Amino acid sequence: MTAENAIANLLHAVGGHRPPLQNTACYEHMSDALCRAQNLRCVLPCIACCRDRSAAHAHGMLFWLKKTVSFWLMPLPACLTLMIAGLVLTCRERRRRLGRILLTTGLALLIVFTNKAVSRWLIGPLEMAYPPIPELAQSSPVPAELAACRYIVVLGGGHGDMPGLSATNKLSTSGLGRLIEGVRLAQALPEATVIVSGPSDGRGETHARVLARAAESLGLAARRIRLIETARDTEDEAQAVKAIAGDGKVALVTSAWHMPRAAGLFRKAGVAVLPCPTDYRGKPNPDFRWTDYSWDTDSLDRSTFAVHESIGYFWAWLQGKV
Repeated sequence: MTAENAIANLLHAVGGHRPPLQNTACYEHMSDALCRAQNLRCVLPCIACCRDRSAAHAHGMLFWLKKTVSFWLMPLPACLTLMIAGLVLTCRERRRRLGRILLTTGLALLIVFTNKAVSRWLIGPLEMAYPPIPELAQSSPVPAELAACRYIVVLGGGHGDMPGLSATNKLSTSGLGRLIEGVRLAQALPEATVIVSGPSDGRGETHARVLARAAESLGLAARRIRLIETARDTEDEAQAVKAIAGDGKVALVTSAWHMPRAAGLFRKAGVAVLPCPTDYRGKPNPDFRWTDYSWDTDSLDRSTFAVHESIGYFWAWLQGKV
C-alpha cells in the first residue's frame, strides 16, 4: 500500500466513508505516511524562511560590498591611494620606477579632478539629462504632465545629528535642495501626497523623519506626508514607492546629477515618474571667464558626484535594472 493511498484512506475515514482496510499493517502504513506529511508541512515553511533569510543576507552583503568598492574608486581616495603607494615604492630600489609612475599618476588625476572646467564637463551630461520644472506662477496653469502627478517623492540626501539644530539646518545641501523643490511642487499640487525617504544610521532618528519635520516647518501639512524609513538605496526606494503609489503618476525629486540612475531604477520598478531634477552643481556661466578654468574643492565634489553616479549607473545597467 503506497503512502498516497494511505492518506486517501484516512481522508475518507474522516469524512465518514471508511475505506476497506485489509489488516492492521495498512493502518500502520497510513500512520507513517501521515506523520511524514505532517513533518513535511512543518519543514516547508522553515525552508522558505531560510531561503528568504539567505536572500536578505546576500542582498545586505552585496550592498556593503558595493559601498566599499565605490568608496575606493572615488577621486580623492583613489588619488591618495596611488600617491601613498607611490611614495612607499620609491623607497625601494627595485620598485622606484613604478613608485614614481604611481605618484605622478595620482597627483595628475587630483589636479584634473579639482579643475572647474573638467568637473563641470564630467557632471554636465548627468545634470542635463532631464529639464528642470520651471517657475510655477500662481496666475499660470500647472503643466499638464505635472498636474497628473498624485505623488511627490523626495529622495533622501543625508543629514547630521548635531544637537540644537532645527530640522532644516540638519539637512545636507543635497537634502535641503531636494526638500525645498518638493515643497515647491506640493504648493502647486495641493492634492498630492508627499513621500520622503531615508533610513537611520542606527544611532539617531531616520532621515525620513528629519525630512518630514523640515517639510512641516516650511508649511507643508503633516497629513500630506508619508515616510519610507527602511529603504537603504535608490533601488529599495523605487520598490517601496511602487508599493505605495501603484500605477499613480509620481513626481520624482532628486539631485540633477542623480536623476538618470534614479529615474531608470524607478521606471524599471514599474513606477510612472516625471523627473523633477534639482540641486544643480554644474551651473556653467553663460559667458567666458578665466576663473572657470581654475581649481577649487567644489570642483572635487562635482567630480566625485559625477564619478559616483557614472559607476552606479553602469553597475545598474550591467544588472539590467535601468
